[in-house]
Amino acid sequence: MENEYELMYDLHTHTTYSHGKGSVEDNVRAAMNKGLGYIAISDHGPGHIFYGINRNDFAYLKNDIEKMNVKFPKLMVKMSIEANTVHSGNGLDIKPEEFEEFDFVIAGFHYGLFGCSSIHNWLWSHGFKWGEKKLREKNTKMIIHALRENDIAILTHPGDKGPFDILRIAEVCAETNTLMEINCRHDHLTEEEIKIAMSVPTVKFILSSDAHVPDKVGECKEGLARAMRAGLNPERIVNIRKKEKI
Repeated sequence: MENEYELMYDLHTHTTYSHGKGSVEDNVRAAMNKGLGYIAISDHGPGHIFYGINRNDFAYLKNDIEKMNVKFPKLMVKMSIEANTVHSGNGLDIKPEEFEEFDFVIAGFHYGLFGCSSIHNWLWSHGFKWGEKKLREKNTKMIIHALRENDIAILTHPGDKGPFDILRIAEVCAETNTLMEINCRHDHLTEEEIKIAMSVPTVKFILSSDAHVPDKVGECKEGLARAMRAGLNPERIVNIRKKEKI
């Protein structure tokens, strides 16, 4: 069934401004070659110790994107950022006033930051399950706080890297009109998590490549297959459409 559908756009890709291996133009060319309508560059938020974009590079990234929109007028290129969730402040590693720098903001949980139980979550993900109930509650509150305090377009790879209450998060995503990502680089949302999330009737989903190399831009077949196995109605995935019959 998944072969009947095609991806229209990919809003989660990385470049050399953070953890990616290709330039903005490399990703744009890959998107064009795969027939996408538009693409977003969404490098890691500046709070990430190892992979975060430097705040001083926001203007350079914007300039690169503006050049691409002139050079390739048939493809729309958007500037985004994959902000990192944290417990304090507005719940993200970007400031409220920085939102105006971007066309939209996506966000998710990652290791490599202070103030997000990074070490405990890393240990949990590597088999040390002590304190799981308390950690799940703490993680879930962190995500819900970020969703309610900010205009987040997409919650990236929910459930990845730690224990989370997917049902509660899905309910808040529906409340805040935030898309839940089915990530094609990570396993989350998992098949089981999709089943849980889709029980909230108004929540919508999006497929993302989370490409860290240009060749992976637009590659979302595995995520779509995962969604189909879970029984998700394709109409709830906002960036796919049925292929035209030749």
